Amino acid sequence: MGERASGEGLVDFLALMRTMRERCAWKADQTHASLAPYLREEADEVLEAITEVEKVGDAASLRHLCDELGDLLLQIYFHAAIAEAAGEFTMDDVIAGLEAKMRRRNPHIFGPEAEADWAAGRRYTIEEIEELWQAAKAAERGIPTGEGNVTGPSGA
Repeated sequence: MGERASGEGLVDFLALMRTMRERCAWKADQTHASLAPYLREEADEVLEAITEVEKVGDAASLRHLCDELGDLLLQIYFHAAIAEAAGEFTMDDVIAGLEAKMRRRNPHIFGPEAEADWAAGRRYTIEEIEELWQAAKAAERGIPTGEGNVTGPSGA
C-alpha cells in the first residue's frame, strides 16, 4: 500500500464483476434501484472512516478507509455492470464522461494556456480555482455564473 497505482486492478475487477453477475443469482437479480440503499450505506461508511482517520490517523484507521473505499467502488462497478448488461452504458463510458468533465472543470490544468502558464510559473489561488470550477459547472447546467448552488472543485 502507499505506492503509485498502475490501474491494472480496475480492469481486472471489471471482468470479475461480470463473472459474479453471470454466476450469482443474487447479483444477477439486482437493479440500480435495489442497490441504491447499499450505495448510500457504503458512502456513509466511507465518511465515517474519513472521520476516524482525521481523529486517530493510525494504520488501522487508514486500512479501514481503504476497505470502505473498495466497498464504495464495488457499488460503482455494480451499477456499471448492470447498465452494460442492459446495453445502456459501460464502465468505459463512465470513465470517459468523468475524464471529459474533469478536463472541462479544470481549465487551469487542461485549458489551452495551461501548459504555458505552468511553464511560466503561474499558479492559481484556491479562490481562482473555485471560481473556474463554479463557472464551468454553471455553464454545463446553463446557469449564469453566480447563480445556483454549485459546489467547489471537490464535488462532481
